[in-house]
Amino acid sequence: MDNAEMIAGVDEAGRGPLAGPVVAAAVILHPCRAIAGLRDSKQLTPAGRERLAGIIRERAVAWSLGRVEADDIDRMNILQATLLAMARAVAGLPTLPSQVLVDGTHCPRVACRVQAVVGGDRLHACISAASILAKVTRDTEMVALDARYPQYGFARHKGYPTAEHRRALREHGPCPLHRRSFAPVRAVVETCAAHGEGESAP
Repeated sequence: MDNAEMIAGVDEAGRGPLAGPVVAAAVILHPCRAIAGLRDSKQLTPAGRERLAGIIRERAVAWSLGRVEADDIDRMNILQATLLAMARAVAGLPTLPSQVLVDGTHCPRVACRVQAVVGGDRLHACISAASILAKVTRDTEMVALDARYPQYGFARHKGYPTAEHRRALREHGPCPLHRRSFAPVRAVVETCAAHGEGESAP
């Protein structure tokens, strides 16, 4: 495959949750090996995402993941953390692509040409593939972390601000996975401090 055809799609999962990392994926697909059914990960069922993620890992020319943890998200803000996760995903590819296509309106700093594409996960198969890998990777991790912090229900909501999650957060306080810079978590932290209460144990 010629380097001129090495176009990497990049997308993330986990910008909106109150807990857990933001995870990005970079995927280079072969132009002659199409994968049927690729689309925005949010338009797929969990089973459909899992199935396609396996195919993507097998058939992609290359793929890589990047991540930023909750404490660093708090330190640098979610936008900068997302861009860093994307840059790390691209840097992890075994071959530098000729171009990077990123879903959204902001571009990470990478060592090649990069273009932001609004709605890119619906327009470019490589971005759709990245969307799926990032989502499956993060969801799988949050399910595993549910065993460590069962009181929050991470396996069900993956850290997103559902009514169940907000209720558990108020009842138990935040755990080390929670993003303290996010308003609902910050409010609970401030309430705990005002009442002299601690947070959940690591």
